[in-house]
Amino acid sequence: MGYRRRARQIALQVLYQIDIAKTAPLEALNLYWQCFEAPKSARSFASELVLGVHEHLTDIDRFIMKCSENWSLRRMAKVDRNILRLATYELIYCPDIPPKVTLNEAIDLGKEFGSENSSSFVNGILDALYAQLRTEINGGNGNIGIDRQPAS
Repeated sequence: MGYRRRARQIALQVLYQIDIAKTAPLEALNLYWQCFEAPKSARSFASELVLGVHEHLTDIDRFIMKCSENWSLRRMAKVDRNILRLATYELIYCPDIPPKVTLNEAIDLGKEFGSENSSSFVNGILDALYAQLRTEINGGNGNIGIDRQPAS
């Protein structure tokens, strides 16, 4: 398994903990590292993902809501919601990661951690979100209405 795939799995687990227990991101990451091992590269990328999602959560959730007809964030399964947040962060703030990789990884996370319908649910929303992002970037002035700088 590649370090980025492992990092996404870790990031999803940590984001889920943050969502459920309302734990602070650094506290949740530290707790994870106390309990589980991971290569340094996976730890670094997982931390970047968790902190980035947390830093840009308002914008990320706004984009998800824009593309999830008839689904409020509260109605979504917590695993699905956090997979969507993770993938949305990558699509917007990680230009070095090809979108197809992000989409495929999110679908795989849904198959591994979600319910029977998670992968198709995640796929549907991310397809709409990615189409929206492409339209706003390519059809407009290249500005999707948010700061696209990676989290520091």
